[in-house]
Amino acid sequence: MRVSVFGLGYVGCVSAACLASMGHEVIGVDVNQVKVDLVNGGLAPVVEERIGELVADVVRTGALRATGDVREAIMNSEVSLVCVGTPSEANGSLCTTYLERVTEQIGAALAERGGRHTVVFRSTMLPGTCLNLLVPILEKYVGGTAGVDIGVAVNPEFLREGTSVQDFFDPPKTVVGELDTASGDTVMALYDGLPGEVFRVPIPTAEAIKYADNAFHGLKIGFANELGAVCQALGVDSHQVMDVFLADRKLNISPAYLRPGFAFGGSCLPKDLRSLVHAAQRADVSVPILAHVLPSNSDHLQRAVELVERTGKRRAGLFGLSFKPGTDDLRESPLVELAERLFGKGYDLRIYDANVSLSRLLGANREYIETRLPHLAQLLADSVEEVLDHAEVCLVGTRDPAVLSALPHGGDGPLIVDLVRLPDAEARRTEPGYMGLAW
Repeated sequence: MRVSVFGLGYVGCVSAACLASMGHEVIGVDVNQVKVDLVNGGLAPVVEERIGELVADVVRTGALRATGDVREAIMNSEVSLVCVGTPSEANGSLCTTYLERVTEQIGAALAERGGRHTVVFRSTMLPGTCLNLLVPILEKYVGGTAGVDIGVAVNPEFLREGTSVQDFFDPPKTVVGELDTASGDTVMALYDGLPGEVFRVPIPTAEAIKYADNAFHGLKIGFANELGAVCQALGVDSHQVMDVFLADRKLNISPAYLRPGFAFGGSCLPKDLRSLVHAAQRADVSVPILAHVLPSNSDHLQRAVELVERTGKRRAGLFGLSFKPGTDDLRESPLVELAERLFGKGYDLRIYDANVSLSRLLGANREYIETRLPHLAQLLADSVEEVLDHAEVCLVGTRDPAVLSALPHGGDGPLIVDLVRLPDAEARRTEPGYMGLAW
């Protein structure tokens, strides 16, 4: 394919050289004439493993050249990759100045060129940037409709500086946010033959995936460093601890606990987090990530309360109370905390949990509930139907089949606040009266 790549920094230079080595005819575009001259001279404008010889090879064969002329690049290509920078503003917000400027220039050139051309954004940008900011710019300048007259896609990169050429040819995944199928097909044709799983998703999803990746990478590094500092203070070999931690592929390095849902609780996680943070504080070790896990969890629980408050309803129902489905363990259950907050705000509350009967609660369970929710007896309902008949808004914190089968559809009955992502959540999202906690 004939490809133009806008921006010859790390991402743009690597993308241009690697695509050229795959047999595409590539034109690199940059406002910096020094970069343009370097590329045309067979030299890479960035320092990166393997990139020097790769640029020299593809320039020598004529597969890659560079220009500062946007019009020339557009006239001689059928697809454009936008790889310009999106730095932070002073207040931390995303700077889209370069994105907007190059989109305007591409749009103006496309208006003159005519014919369908696909614009693929590789720059990192927040969800909504492409559809709400960049697509309108393109449509304004081209005088056409994105997805019809102009192809548009978002194709985030997952290149690590230092190994970016290797990562290009052996990617962890390929993500294509497509405005229409034809746009996605064009992007896929660029990478034909590369290994790895491919995900074709809506454009905002593609934009968000890059942030999910980088936020998690930062979180992992911060977690490991904080834990290492605590271990050092306690006289423990942190690398030995992490070797064992990483060997657990069932719970630790796995999809476990990585699906948005309700707040965590129970007899272990809150207690052990509190103990670890306290030990760090006693050792004068700052652990801001670990110290903010429980406050974050509490804020997430509060989101459920605020969803109920926004409905303006006063009669509430809660399905589920125990810490885990299939048990009667109420110790530090987030659903007990939720019930306590709603009751404390004056809501007329009814609760149903098939495994929780006040007469059967013993020991620590009974002591906990008598301390946290002493009015439980008057709140517990004997059936799903009793809660549904009472409530104007129902919070669903369980996947009990008896509850799921009784929940109304289509806006009939009480409003539903989904805390667990119900099995039919995707279909319910279009129904009136359904609210997901984090989806």
